[in-house]
Amino acid sequence: MTHDAAEEWLAYLARRNRSPNTIRAYRTTIAAYTDMIGDPLTATLEDADRWWDHVTETLAIRTQQRPLSCVRSFYNWATRFDYADRDPTRRLDPPSQGQRLPTPIGRADLKRILDAAPDDMRRAVALGAYGGLRVAEAASLDWSHVDMETRRIMVHGKGDKQRPVGLGSLLLDELLPATGGNVVAAGGKPYSASSLQRRVNRLIERSGATGTFHNLRARFVTVALANGAPLLSVSRAVGHSSPTTTAIYALT
Repeated sequence: MTHDAAEEWLAYLARRNRSPNTIRAYRTTIAAYTDMIGDPLTATLEDADRWWDHVTETLAIRTQQRPLSCVRSFYNWATRFDYADRDPTRRLDPPSQGQRLPTPIGRADLKRILDAAPDDMRRAVALGAYGGLRVAEAASLDWSHVDMETRRIMVHGKGDKQRPVGLGSLLLDELLPATGGNVVAAGGKPYSASSLQRRVNRLIERSGATGTFHNLRARFVTVALANGAPLLSVSRAVGHSSPTTTAIYALT
């Protein structure tokens, strides 16, 4: 029953267009949860407390929210579809940490990164720093989604949502020539999001800069706001769920 319920939940997430990476991570988390407390459909408040104690003792505070969100997602589904009548994690307090301001890649560091990058990684870095794309969005971008006449990129983001992103001259120069097929791989086999993230992060480290692909995206948001772009427009361009999230970048 446990295995069947978990698999039905994961299949439900797939039908809801959750990303394969998210589903793989959730599968690992729910399996670890089940190994500790047994059948999640009959788990008690004490079982959930015991699991949460283990999580808070073994994971850094910045990563504790992920397993809790996963398990609560399972119970939201289980109670909605009458597999369970209550959520034993309902009394668990999520981790609390002070708000951290974004740390965008600086101009000098970005130049070092681009100078050190092979062609494919240079395109990936440009999509993050000049287009504000997430790493998964950069990895999957196809030339059919790039309109050079209207200077727009149609980005396929989280939850299969689409949004237009302006194609500025700096970004276009880094992406050309238009090869057709995958943009980063110049028409070759696309990188997976995880593979591209590892490659870009290693490139950043080799260049002597500090940060990750996310810090490239932070640069796009910070520079756009600093240059007077409307908050709502920037929020929509990067696919934030709320302008409140974008507004944090105005403080950096």
